[in-house]
Amino acid sequence: MNGSTKKQMTLGMIVGNRGFFPDHLARSGREEMIAVLEGAGVRVIAPDPAETKHGAVETREEAHKCANLFRAHRDEIDGIVVTLPNFGEERAIADTLRLADLRVPVLIQATPDTPGLMTISDRRDSFCGKMSACNNLQQYRIPYSITGLHTVAPKSEAFKKDLNWFLGVCRVAKGLGRLRIGALGARPTAFNTVRYSEKLLEGSGISIDTLDLSELFGRIDRMKDDDPAAKGKLDQINSYVSTAGIPGGALMKMAKLGAVIDQWMQTAELDITAIQCWTSMEEFFGVVPCTVMSMMSNNLFSSACEVDIAGVVGMHALRLASETPSALLDWNNNYGDDPNKAVCFHCSNLPKHFFESVKMDFQQIIAGTVGKENTFGTVVGKVKAAPMSYARFSTDDRAGRIRGYVGEGEFTNDPLNTFGGAGVVRIPRLQDLLRYICEQGFEHHVAANLSWIAGSVHEATTKYLGWDVTWHAKGEV
Repeated sequence: MNGSTKKQMTLGMIVGNRGFFPDHLARSGREEMIAVLEGAGVRVIAPDPAETKHGAVETREEAHKCANLFRAHRDEIDGIVVTLPNFGEERAIADTLRLADLRVPVLIQATPDTPGLMTISDRRDSFCGKMSACNNLQQYRIPYSITGLHTVAPKSEAFKKDLNWFLGVCRVAKGLGRLRIGALGARPTAFNTVRYSEKLLEGSGISIDTLDLSELFGRIDRMKDDDPAAKGKLDQINSYVSTAGIPGGALMKMAKLGAVIDQWMQTAELDITAIQCWTSMEEFFGVVPCTVMSMMSNNLFSSACEVDIAGVVGMHALRLASETPSALLDWNNNYGDDPNKAVCFHCSNLPKHFFESVKMDFQQIIAGTVGKENTFGTVVGKVKAAPMSYARFSTDDRAGRIRGYVGEGEFTNDPLNTFGGAGVVRIPRLQDLLRYICEQGFEHHVAANLSWIAGSVHEATTKYLGWDVTWHAKGEV
C-alpha cells in the first residue's frame, strides 16, 4: 500500500417505490443512481428488476429479497444508499435494513420534482417521502445520514459532494470498527497525557496488541546486516528521504528496526502503531524511530510516538476519510499576535507527504541528554501550505465514553524558522478551540490531515460509533 492507494468502495442500494405513485420513476431512478455510483468508481449491489419490481423495494417479500442479497455480501458492503425517485414505501425500506442487519452507514437521498412535471403521471413527492423514511428509521433505531439538500438530483454536483462525504463516513466507520493497533513499548513515565482505556476502545471494536521494547531489541539483535529484510528496508529508507551526513551504522539500525516492525505487524495483523521513543529508544538502541514511523504513515499505516494510542486513532480516522497520510502534531506555539494562528510541531516523524522539502537529521531536543550520535533519524522540514483537518479523541474512563473534537483550518505560507517538522496553521476561532481543549482537559497532541474531511469523521464517530465528538467552528474554514 502507498499514499495514493484508493480502495474501491461497495455500496448496497435500496430503491424506494410506492405503487400509487408513478413507478416508472423507480425504474429510471434506479438506472440513474447506478450510473452515478458506478461513474464514481463505486461497486453497486442491488436487486435486479427480474427479482423485484423495477429492482425496487415496496413489499415485505421484496424487503426479504433485498435483505438476503445484502447479507450474502455482508463482508463486502461498506454502506447503503437509499434512493427515493418517488415517495417510496417507508416501511419496506426500514424492514430491509432491519432484516439485513449490516450495521453500516446509510445515506437517504430524495430526487427533486421538476416544475412542469407535477401531474399524476410524473409527480415524485420524494420531498415528503424522505421525511416518512427518516421517521421510520428513527422508530426502528437505525442510524442514517442525509444529504446536504433535502432533495438533490443524483447527477448534480451537490450530490457528488454528498457521495464523497458519505464514502468517507463509510471508510471511517468500518475502518475504526475493526481496527487493530500495535502498542510498541511502555508509555513514557512523564507522559500521563497519553493514558487510555483499552476496554473503552475494545467496546468500539478497536483492539490493542502489545510488544515490549526488550522483545523488539532482542529481535533486532538477532538480525544480521545482510538479512534480506534489513537490506530491503535500507534501500527503502535511502529512496524515501535524503540521508546525506547520516552515519551508515545508524541507517542500518533504522533498517532493522523497520524490518522487525513490519514482521510484527504482519504476524499480528496490525493496521497501525504507537511507538515508545522518549528516551529509551535513543539511550538503549541508538537512533530515533522517526524515519521508520514517517514511512509507515506515508504508506497509510499511521504511526504515533509516545505510545499515544488515542492519537493514532485520530490519525487513522482522518486517513480513512481522506485516503491520504496523517500526522500527529503538538499544539505547540503561538504565532506572533494573530489569535487565529498557531505553530504545530513535532520533532519529527511526519510523513513526507506533509513537507515542502524534507531531509533526515538528528533530534535536537534529546541530543542534549543522550548525545547527537544516538539521535539520528528524524524527518524534518516545513509543512506545505494546504487545507487541514484535525482530530483528537480521548477515552474518558470516569464517564465511560470516548470523546473528542474535530475541525478544519489550513496550513499557511507564513515563514517559520525552527527545527523538526513544523507549520503555521490558521483556524477560525482558534482561541475558543484552545479554551475548549484546556477546559475539557484534552491532550496537547492532535492528528492532522492535508484535506477538508472533518465532516466525514464527525458523522462516522458520532452517529455510527456513538462517540461524543464536537465539531469546532463547523463550516467556517
